[in-house]
Amino acid sequence: METWEVWYPGAASDGLLVARGKCDATNSLWLHAAPSVIRVEVRTEDGQRLAFGDQLTARVEGPMTRLIRDGMQVRREDRWPAEADIGALVMLPGGEIGRLTAWWNAADEQEWRWSVEFYNHR
Repeated sequence: METWEVWYPGAASDGLLVARGKCDATNSLWLHAAPSVIRVEVRTEDGQRLAFGDQLTARVEGPMTRLIRDGMQVRREDRWPAEADIGALVMLPGGEIGRLTAWWNAADEQEWRWSVEFYNHR
């Protein structure tokens, strides 16, 4: 398991936590409603840092951001999900992580419809 933390660095003295979620190891994670600038940390269960990205600035306006782990770095990719992204992990503000099960957006990007499936096991 890994912990993905997303911070908005422009608030408070050390930033404001946007989301903290746990999932199986992955090299990409979608984030819904990301702030315009974020800091991302990926850690092991015992707290060892696996990857980091700071001052990751949005380049395109939209509801979804794809976080990509590239070695020890995290990159930000702001784009609309495509058919190939169905099944990918999505983290919501707060940290709940689910799987993208459907996505549609209008050609003018003024409306969209999507669904995410959540599964929990104790």
